[in-house]
Amino acid sequence: MAAKVFESIGKFGLALAVAGGVVNSALYNVDAGHRAVIFDRFRGVQDIVGGEGTHFLIPWVQKPIIFDCRSRPRNVPVITGSQDLQNVNITLRILFRPVASQLPRIYTSICDDCDERVLLSITTEILKSVVARFDAGELITYLPAGQSLLLQLPQ
Repeated sequence: MAAKVFESIGKFGLALAVAGGVVNSALYNVDAGHRAVIFDRFRGVQDIVGGEGTHFLIPWVQKPIIFDCRSRPRNVPVITGSQDLQNVNITLRILFRPVASQLPRIYTSICDDCDERVLLSITTEILKSVVARFDAGELITYLPAGQSLLLQLPQ
């Protein structure tokens, strides 16, 4: 009699472990300041952006791609020429973050390392165009060391 009880408890425990594993693989968490985009193996990247919290997905069919949407700093060192053809060594510190509603488009066109691929080249070109408007003397008097300069990146 005791053997049958232990056998039924073992079967119940095994079934519970399998069910728990399936439920656990169907859940994913999105931390604060992050957003998720779902990649479906059959339909591709979904247009819905998941917010913070716990969400459901279809196991082995869907996969969450988590993006950090907090503002992050980045230092971009550039050696460029001024208006009077003097070499200028300047470092620009930028704060950037992706627009949460555009994450599916960002992931499909750029992938998840947009700061490495696009941000550095755009920032470098804009900084060179701004520095080229001034001569070396104006840069020294206009922008002392440690002072900030606001640049607006194109949309």
